[in-house]
Amino acid sequence: MSSTQFSLPTRLTSAEPGWIRETDVVVIGSGIAGLVAALRIAAIPMTGSGGRRRVLLVTKALLDEGSTRWAQGGIAAALAPDDSPQDHLRDTLTAGAGLCDVEAVRALVTEGPDAVRRLMELGAHFDQAPGGGVALTREGGHLKRRIAHAGGDATGAEISRALLAALTKPEDGSANIEVIEHALVIDLLHSADGRAAGVTLHVMGEGRRDGVGAVRARAVVLATGGLGQVFAATTNPEVSTGDGVALALRAGAAVTDLEFVQFHPTVFWLGEGARGQQPLISEAVRGEGAHLVDADGVRFMTGRHELAELAPRDVVAKGIMSRMQETGASHVFLDGRHLGATTWELRFPTILANCRAHGIDPVTEPIPVVPAAHYASGGVRTDLAGRTSVPGLYACGEVACTGVHGANRLASNSLLEGLVFAERIAEAIRTDPPARLGPDAQPARRLTRRLTQETGGLLEPGVREEVQRIMSAYSGVLRGAEGLSVARKELTGLASRRTLEPCVEAWEATNLHTVATAIVAAAQRREETRGSHWREDFPDPDDRAWLGHLVTRLDGHLVTGYTPLDREALPTAP
Repeated sequence: MSSTQFSLPTRLTSAEPGWIRETDVVVIGSGIAGLVAALRIAAIPMTGSGGRRRVLLVTKALLDEGSTRWAQGGIAAALAPDDSPQDHLRDTLTAGAGLCDVEAVRALVTEGPDAVRRLMELGAHFDQAPGGGVALTREGGHLKRRIAHAGGDATGAEISRALLAALTKPEDGSANIEVIEHALVIDLLHSADGRAAGVTLHVMGEGRRDGVGAVRARAVVLATGGLGQVFAATTNPEVSTGDGVALALRAGAAVTDLEFVQFHPTVFWLGEGARGQQPLISEAVRGEGAHLVDADGVRFMTGRHELAELAPRDVVAKGIMSRMQETGASHVFLDGRHLGATTWELRFPTILANCRAHGIDPVTEPIPVVPAAHYASGGVRTDLAGRTSVPGLYACGEVACTGVHGANRLASNSLLEGLVFAERIAEAIRTDPPARLGPDAQPARRLTRRLTQETGGLLEPGVREEVQRIMSAYSGVLRGAEGLSVARKELTGLASRRTLEPCVEAWEATNLHTVATAIVAAAQRREETRGSHWREDFPDPDDRAWLGHLVTRLDGHLVTGYTPLDREALPTAP
């Protein structure tokens, strides 16, 4: 395994912990993955005792402000009579471009339908077909209609609503769940035997103990969501600053395939220089028949791929960028005028309202669109039970790399992955040995002294915008050796902009810098084009040299090494 090294801090500088508390399991994040994990963990009786675990659910902002509520298209599962888990597996492997873990995908598609039904039992209401049953649509890369949706294009909001409602029902396990909002996770705590044993947090808001404190726990579940704010333009909310990936790296966990950042092909174009969260135009709009056209009204995806606008997302994003390069345009258009007013109003009411709020009526005119950072297919490496390489530390949802997505996520598999693997983590925690929190592990009287003696690092808050500029310019949809070298040099330069003033903005900026550096290191290493990683200087996939994973660790230096797949040992799809 060869490697590339970068220097990064292994702990964030923070104030002395002002408070310490204990729980059984701390879950970081309140999207579908975090909420399901918390509910399932709290509901499963502990082996032997019959009691239930105490769960502390921590979220960075409000409970419903993560990425889940923004999910428009839906959740994929083989629910139709003419569909099957095998068909879903086939489509997922095709999108993943050779790097999916087949057994992880098999678990996803096999357990997915029942997991969605359990979600409905918790109170999630999906749109119904005229003849009865759940209404299903198609999205890019799916050969069958298997996308369940709610409120037309408000699936994430409905799932979030149902799960938050379940938090108020003792029969769903909520009696054992305590929630802390406005809490930014800082670093992982370790027990004496090297297991995850809690986290340090900065808690803000009225009615809470403000400032830095420590939560000691027997297991930690990362469900912190994405890292889209690494880029200047993204569909991710402001809270998606890669905190979980950065924490895992500093804790010594393996992080895999960070170069595979998916850019959603159709994001509302807000004009040159637009920054921050951008309005998403769901892939389901193309699933219902909308076309991509250039400024002259020419459909350019026909002929590029047999599925045209419904090709996998990396293919469509590349097609759009290629057309923009060919024509010199700053964007293309999504033309859904032929869908009619009724379809827009009933099927896509949220998108319709957002477009009209930005001065475009999709019933009568095409929507200007451009790719923007959307989803990280890589992340903290886990096994099939959500365990990371650090004992006692689990990860699920976008922060994790379960192996399901490979080099490119199949549309609407993300909500399903968070759901299925959160349930698997709950079962693993039921049987895995917990961290020891007794006097020989990490007593409270020594915790504060140990943390304050460790050397940390912290960058100025202003580094955030510089990181976003660098990443969008040199490590976005289009990448090449020259641009990535510039990105590496500029990111290395930013590492000198230190501050001694701990605050949320500085912690987020440091996390973004850590994640950006890891992405660039991986993008430099992978000298091929595969899935959502597009190298202009290496335009083709290279199975001989690059059919494998890039594994990144932080141990004094950031080390990114390549691990080839054992082709003879690879399981095959049915």
